[in-house]
This record gives sequence, structure tokens and C-alpha cells, in this order.
Amino acid sequence: MSQVTIRCRQNGPFLVEGPVTVVDHLGNVFPIPADKPAVALCRCGHSAKRPFCDGSHRSCNFVAGETAIPPIA
Repeated sequence: MSQVTIRCRQNGPFLVEGPVTVVDHLGNVFPIPADKPAVALCRCGHSAKRPFCDGSHRSCNFVAGETAIPPIA
């Protein structure tokens, strides 16, 4: 079984690590090079390469710092 990890980058994109397929609302597949270990998905809405991140979050002052609820000991 393959494993995919999605990391919420503080004030940045979702970093998706592992073998994934990104599909648009019409069912079309976005090409991702097979040797690419991770893809960054835009969260700020300003990327010119959506759904992928192009670093625009740095210049548009995007703020997002979600954190997971720590486990209860």
C-alpha cells in the first residue's frame, strides 16, 4: 500500500508527498513528472499555475497557520 502525506505549510501551500494524481472538476488529469517526490498545491488562490503553487503566497500576504490538535496523554 502506498502512503501519501499532506503537509500544511505555514502561510504556504499544501505539500503532497507520495504518488498522487491531481484531477480537475472535468476529470482531466494534471501532468506530474513520475520522478517528482512531492507537489505543492496552492492555497492562496493567487498562483498562475493553479492548482500548483508558484510562490505567489509570499507576495500576497497569505496567512494560514492551522495546527492539529495535540494527542491527549
